[in-house]
Amino acid sequence: MDFVGLSLLSFVVALFLGLYTGTFEPAIELAGNLSLSEKRPMKNESVKQDSELLTENFYRESCPSAERIIRSSIRVMYDAKPGIAPSLVRLLFHDCFIGGCDASVLLDTDKAFASEKEAPPNLSLKGFDVLETIKSKLENVCPGVVSCADILALAARESVQLTGGPRFLVKTGRRDRTTALKDAAGRELPAPQANLSVVLRSFASKGFTARETVALLGAHSIGITHCEFFEDRLYNFSGTGKPDPELNPVLLQELKTKCPFSASISPPSATTGSTPSLDDKTYTAVPLKSMVIDLSFNNEGGQADFGIRYYRGLMQKKGVMFADQQLMAKDETARWVRAYAHDSQRFRKDFAKAMTKLTNLQILTAPLGEVRKQCSKVLNTF
Repeated sequence: MDFVGLSLLSFVVALFLGLYTGTFEPAIELAGNLSLSEKRPMKNESVKQDSELLTENFYRESCPSAERIIRSSIRVMYDAKPGIAPSLVRLLFHDCFIGGCDASVLLDTDKAFASEKEAPPNLSLKGFDVLETIKSKLENVCPGVVSCADILALAARESVQLTGGPRFLVKTGRRDRTTALKDAAGRELPAPQANLSVVLRSFASKGFTARETVALLGAHSIGITHCEFFEDRLYNFSGTGKPDPELNPVLLQELKTKCPFSASISPPSATTGSTPSLDDKTYTAVPLKSMVIDLSFNNEGGQADFGIRYYRGLMQKKGVMFADQQLMAKDETARWVRAYAHDSQRFRKDFAKAMTKLTNLQILTAPLGEVRKQCSKVLNTF
């Protein structure tokens, strides 16, 4: 999704999926993909919490205008093209969820590694050009100072605010990774068709509770998604040849009109409870003329209903993607859906805390990593 979310996890799928303690262990599993200077301590070693390695207004002396440039650039571009906001939130999620918030998702394929952009879950990501434009402006003012990882985190925060969401704390001082993690992106990002146990296990592996997971997925109240990500629910749910019985009948007919039957539809493997993999064909490339679905339902309720419309929709069985509607499958998540649907202040507070936690995942700080000149290229390619 273009936030397929969400996902934000479409926040957040289109937003936030996209828009989970599990079996994943990034510090071990990805060690072979890191340079010696970027390998992380094991869990039993004494280290600072990631959030303690960052500071507020890190660039106050080295580049005082950095945050202002990012904020004003996003606002100007949002006025011209509002769709950039959910795209940037989804981009942040896909970056932070794989190896940490280190801008690895922004790298193009290099002779030393394959780009995360080529991983099936990332084929429909957008917003790369927006970040390169901002990076270019910053390089003209403060060359070699502001990391792409910080630009993405700050741009996503502005995007959330512009679409009606709460402002949340984003500390700065991140550094950029010097390699990409394509295989991990193919394995670890939860699919739009994943069942609840897979979604919760995926988020738990990154340290998020069920409550925080539900809050983050509220980002799926903005953005778009493509028919390819939920077609099976309309015509061939779990290989039955019938629609998903849990899908609201009125919404079902509306989606069928926008997403005509495709002979290529097959039952999603993620619903079996197995972890999505490159071989599952859970994700597909999105055709250029693919029909898109507005996850905000034409900005239903206006910006004041950021997030809230998502939870109210789930209570009415109007979750477009299976993974979203699965939040109503068990009380451990359904109770938070109901709580947020009726208490916007509780949601906004929890969402802000969860987003801050997301931006602090496994960050790199000096002397690790680097500060790229272009977000799509590591320094040694210049």
